[in-house]
Amino acid sequence: MTRPSKCLRSVVLGVGSYLPQRRVTNAELATMVDTSDDWIVQRTGIKERYLAGEGETTSVLATRAAQKAMAFAGRTAADIDLVIVATSTPDYTFPSTATMVQAALGITQGVAFDLQAVCSGFVFAVATADKFLTSGSHKCALVIGAETFSRILDWNDRTTCVLFGDGAGAMVLEAQEGEGTIADRGVLTSHLRSDGRHREKLFVDGGPSTTGTIGHLRMSGREVFRHAVGMTTDVMVDAFAATGTTAEDLDWFVPHQANERIIDASAEKLGISPEKIVKTVSLHGNTSAASIPLALSVAAHDGRIKAGDLVMIEAMGGGFTWGSALIRW
Repeated sequence: MTRPSKCLRSVVLGVGSYLPQRRVTNAELATMVDTSDDWIVQRTGIKERYLAGEGETTSVLATRAAQKAMAFAGRTAADIDLVIVATSTPDYTFPSTATMVQAALGITQGVAFDLQAVCSGFVFAVATADKFLTSGSHKCALVIGAETFSRILDWNDRTTCVLFGDGAGAMVLEAQEGEGTIADRGVLTSHLRSDGRHREKLFVDGGPSTTGTIGHLRMSGREVFRHAVGMTTDVMVDAFAATGTTAEDLDWFVPHQANERIIDASAEKLGISPEKIVKTVSLHGNTSAASIPLALSVAAHDGRIKAGDLVMIEAMGGGFTWGSALIRW
């Protein structure tokens, strides 16, 4: 049998996360809108979230998460030549949040840009960074998911304001030579999808080119739930098919942390054992593009995710967008 040729892989060197100072429990939220702890937990699994305060912008959260990821990875500003920030809540219309993070970290080489795929943003950003790194054009990437969704919520709408929180998570990826097999460390495969016909189910009702305002998040919760399980499991099946693996081969399933019922239904549909699921939604709510790197950071720092583990990440977001990536840690 012919031995596969060697290839470049995007290897995870470190992860980090950051949450704002203000922690808001369901009980506190119940004093602000007509809701209750039981109502929120039963429908979503969320128990608390963190809300950005004065001076805690998306770029600030992103920078602090990036600093932790770089320290974990043992890399400095001089090593990073690619910065991608996945966000739907940038500091400004322009410049990009990524360039602000780049400057704050003292990175003066390479390229920095934002990527907008809502809750799927981090998966899209990992896949994008992987293309840069495995092409040989760049060596070391800082991939960040960061959001301040509290600033686009309608705080009179109890069906949406109870779901979301603010935060940031970051990952350092480095191009390293692999053998071209699924035993390689790094991103093994990624699968991305979008379908713009679903805009009305999850969107923000404002923007520079329409209303000239920021707008508020609007969501048809039942419709989103109905589509989420089928869409996310499809791209995970694609990842298994592309690598010749199965759900049994997974060490960890780290999904977008939006709703515990969606997470459980997706895992059950694919036969992923409950003990392999990383869940942090109860701790920070839906932080959109930040939710997967937040969960990865928790599981990597507490020792659950270890070198050599096979990790599946997946998400679905407004648009609709959805995607998966299979990573050998």
